[in-house]
Amino acid sequence: MNLKFRKKNIYKFIVILILFGCGVRDKNNGNKTVFKYNEAAGISSLDPAFAKDQSNIWACNQLFNGLVQFNDEMKITPCIAKSWEISDDGKNYKFYLRKDVFFHDNKVFEKGIGRKVNAFDFEYSFKRIVDQKVGSPGSWVFNYVEENSGDYAFIALNDSVFQIRLKQAFPPFLGILAMQYCSVVPEEAISFYGKDFRRNPVGTGSFEYKMWMEGIKLVFLKNEKYFEFDGDKRLPYLDAVAITFLIDKQSAFLEFILGNLDFMSGIDARYKDELLTKNGKLNPKYNDKFKLITQPYLNTEYLGILVDKSGKKAIKNPLSSKFVRQAINYGFDRKKIMKYLRNNIGMPGNYGIIPKGLPAFDTTIIKGYSYNPDKARQLLAKVGFSAGDEIPSITLSTTAEYLDLCKFIQHQLNEIGFNINIDVNPPAALKEMKAQAKLNFFRSSWIADYPDAENYLSLFYSKNFCPHGPNYTHFSNPKFDFLYEQSQNEVSDSVRISLYRKMDNLVMEEAPVVILFYDQVLRFVQKDVTGLGSNPINLLDLRYVRK
Repeated sequence: MNLKFRKKNIYKFIVILILFGCGVRDKNNGNKTVFKYNEAAGISSLDPAFAKDQSNIWACNQLFNGLVQFNDEMKITPCIAKSWEISDDGKNYKFYLRKDVFFHDNKVFEKGIGRKVNAFDFEYSFKRIVDQKVGSPGSWVFNYVEENSGDYAFIALNDSVFQIRLKQAFPPFLGILAMQYCSVVPEEAISFYGKDFRRNPVGTGSFEYKMWMEGIKLVFLKNEKYFEFDGDKRLPYLDAVAITFLIDKQSAFLEFILGNLDFMSGIDARYKDELLTKNGKLNPKYNDKFKLITQPYLNTEYLGILVDKSGKKAIKNPLSSKFVRQAINYGFDRKKIMKYLRNNIGMPGNYGIIPKGLPAFDTTIIKGYSYNPDKARQLLAKVGFSAGDEIPSITLSTTAEYLDLCKFIQHQLNEIGFNINIDVNPPAALKEMKAQAKLNFFRSSWIADYPDAENYLSLFYSKNFCPHGPNYTHFSNPKFDFLYEQSQNEVSDSVRISLYRKMDNLVMEEAPVVILFYDQVLRFVQKDVTGLGSNPINLLDLRYVRK
């Protein structure tokens, strides 16, 4: 690297650290308020078309807006669309847009001043998502949109009315439109920046992009032209957001303890006993320093089993037997996992794939599994594995982060006659092998893309086989598929929830997954921070935050 160029960038970085680490002063000598958090996972793109991972989603949520949004109670509320109409057959959606929403000021616009958003911007943005040349991982969100010779039914009827036509009714569709993939972007910026839009984002959000030194620091500044929301013209209250990228979670934890970070999400096993009591409450010694915000998280942690339909006998591939899969489900104590390994953060996974927090979750209807080693032994005997028999080895693939949990399961299953081995993989490698159906037994999780049980049940629909969909177990059941397709056309919430529960019970009976636990949102926040809410999908919204 050119030495002069390097010195210039180091100087620039030091100046930014001073400004956004220690606070700056405005023209009236008032202190600027900067919200600081660390993103250990890193951010790969600020383009909402690639808002797949939580780290990207959180950043894009500050910079962009869509037609609708979720509030903290997971109710769909207006955003750029002030209202909407859905036809009686559930196939036609018509949105009426606000007329006071502007893109951020940027050189791509005339005189550098952001122009007003219109319905044609949404038509462009949505067609961009399904454009194969773009390669957005979010193209699936429009699978139900009507298509004619590659032309999708996204129609700007005029500047302020936008219409979408579906091939068939799909009740969760409105919630899908709240995802960051469905944010509006200006064609001028995409044309000007091309692929480099990922680091030159232009949106309508409450904050606008300032600078990004990848792997070091990312800074957003308050959008002074943000549209009036909930009757408040002052949003956002913060002056800036500064994101660091410390990879070592222990270092980030120490930065939070020292007060150099305002917020920390989740908890690492290395310091959970320092921050939390055995009952999942904040350690009393920190009560005067920061606060804990917690609630059910729409995240189901599970073990996935690649269901073998090749006809091999259980003696060759034990996991091909439903009874062996059921025995695994009965063979370990989820309550002990929660107590000793997770400080009771979350809820034992004794029910179905649908997590606590969704209407279809019901402990009286969904028949899952609880610890019953005697029942597990009986099931093994059904397939010829009596006491003393050696069951062929089964390899459980996981990552280092979940090694303790998998070792606990391994120990309890081996006690009742299993022969479980553990294979530790880097997260990216495990994710890729899972997507290519190369793992027979693996640890996984599913965080809701949108708060509807259909999102979880899609993991078992036969037409969603990976690598083209999220069915990583290759589970296939005609009855399940029939119920799933029936639920897609059902506009009655109560009837659809009943169908969801039937599907969940069917999956639990066939046991292509082993539910471990239903997760919990944990947010540690400094005492001087107010207005930071919480929600079941753990979406970060900084509009209402004050310091």
